[in-house]
Amino acid sequence: MSKRSLWLLLLCALLALMPVTALGSETVYRIETADGEYLTSIAGECEAGDEYFSGDDRHYRIAQVDEESKVAVAEYIGQTDLPDVSWLTGQDAAAVSAVGRKLIALYCTHSDESYIEGDGTESDEEKGGIYDIANLFAGKLKALGATIEKSDETHHPHDAGAYRRSRQTALALLKKQPNAIFDLHRDGIPDPEEYAVKLGGKPMSKVRLLVGKSNQNKDANLSFAKQIKAVADKMYPGLIKDIYMGKGTYNQDLAPRSVLLEFGTHTLPKERVEASTGPMAEVVYRTLFGGVVGSAGGSDASSGKAAPEEKPAAESNEGAGAGVWIIVALVLGLGVFAFLSAGRGGMEKWKHSFSEMTGGLMGKKPKK
Repeated sequence: MSKRSLWLLLLCALLALMPVTALGSETVYRIETADGEYLTSIAGECEAGDEYFSGDDRHYRIAQVDEESKVAVAEYIGQTDLPDVSWLTGQDAAAVSAVGRKLIALYCTHSDESYIEGDGTESDEEKGGIYDIANLFAGKLKALGATIEKSDETHHPHDAGAYRRSRQTALALLKKQPNAIFDLHRDGIPDPEEYAVKLGGKPMSKVRLLVGKSNQNKDANLSFAKQIKAVADKMYPGLIKDIYMGKGTYNQDLAPRSVLLEFGTHTLPKERVEASTGPMAEVVYRTLFGGVVGSAGGSDASSGKAAPEEKPAAESNEGAGAGVWIIVALVLGLGVFAFLSAGRGGMEKWKHSFSEMTGGLMGKKPKK
């Protein structure tokens, strides 16, 4: 047997011994505290320095990762303070007005991702069930008054180059200048109970928020993710599973309001995930645009006028009238200065000039 044939034989043997990996399957890491308390699992990459914000807002940082056992140890940092969303308790009966531009962009980097119970497979090489979730999510957002730019582009295969390929899709969507852009996924952790939840007595799926720590927008992206969770915790407690800030950019370096949404995991029934798209749409809409979710069209039927839009505190126009009083004070100050400078002899002349300056509003109206 020649040396070339021997090398080929050895190569074939090695390939045969390697485990067969299905399209889209990922390494799963178990994350726990130094005392061995289980926190969560993460599918994909996990490294020291990653940050984890639990459902009850405890902040952890990954201290070390054992690549052999796939166990990561997280150190407790402290309790996380979520943004103030007291504006949510405003006029709950009012409908959202249709005033203003409300554009949201959606796409799916991992085009194969599917749900075993519902799609019959965890990964579809043509187009995964995640696109069905994206369509439902888009429809719910539209019903609330948002305009949607959604891409159905696929980015196969599910490998390290998927985000590079989906970057072109994200760039194309961002040309429309959306208020926010979301990359929709389904998780790959095996335990469906980590995502199973009941909201209003109805079986649904939790949603995990992922932020990339390797980009210049990471602080803005994380702040946006925390705003989403704060709103969700008020509207639908338990809907947001947690926030994970991990390795990579997830193309979030392209926009300050960009978050990856994990809608359930592959072992959770798809119908539960579908049911969660409505509440998640309401949360995203409220986070971005304030207002109160209501009937589409957003008008007051009794008056024929658009209902006033409620906005988050950060977008409040409070104090906008202060500028008017500053101008009035300035005019009066100039008037007093001119009066004092004119002396007695120029008093009548000053009265006439001031009356002209104010259009007769103050002083005797000048003759035409």
